[in-house]
Amino acid sequence: MTATAAWPTFEAPLLGREPVADRTMAFRFAKPADWTYRAGQFIDITLLDPPETDAEGNTRGFSISSAPSENVIMITTRLRDTAFKRVLQAMPLGTSVKIEGPFGDLRLHHADRPAVVLTGGIGITPFRSILVETIRAGGLPYPVVVFYANRRPRDASFLDELRELAKQDPNFAFLPTMSGLDATDDWEGERGHIDASMLGRHLAGVTDPIYYLTGPPGMVQGLRTMLVEMGVDEDDIRTEEFTGY
Repeated sequence: MTATAAWPTFEAPLLGREPVADRTMAFRFAKPADWTYRAGQFIDITLLDPPETDAEGNTRGFSISSAPSENVIMITTRLRDTAFKRVLQAMPLGTSVKIEGPFGDLRLHHADRPAVVLTGGIGITPFRSILVETIRAGGLPYPVVVFYANRRPRDASFLDELRELAKQDPNFAFLPTMSGLDATDDWEGERGHIDASMLGRHLAGVTDPIYYLTGPPGMVQGLRTMLVEMGVDEDDIRTEEFTGY
């Protein structure tokens, strides 16, 4: 592994890829033995001499969806029709990419206060890393409630895994909600978008939480406005927007 003065930079081969939801795929790259990151951080990935490119270029930023204790670097992304995503899906296993990072400071707080996560779609990825790492290391130190919005169950990455994590840790409450169900969907959970009514039903016993909002910019901004209108102090709201996917 090599490094610049600013941050680590290295090449890593693609080890595997698998779908984790409709139009969503996880990609696993080799993790150098001397490279570390903190759950919740992200990396930049650059394709090396790709067979095609476009105006968006050959570099993208991705949250790391693997936990630091896992032996791979995993990123998870929606499969948009761009040159970058087409190359990523088609390149042979063993093909190397350039990885730079880690970057970012998304992490659960240290104060003894509950956490409430409001997220949707691919915005779940950093919290998959945070929850897997923290629960494996002995458990969450305080209640964490995750509201996870998608249109349909097949759109929700890591849905079953997060349900299992909730069974393992009594401090973790997982509340997925679906807003685009049809007659073919077998669903008994929450329905609709995350709103004040939904929060009121599930947070009655949660006192003085810190809120984390991740997902598409429009969703994050809308949720922030909702929380402020509910009387939440803006200092207790932490956000990370996912653009482009």
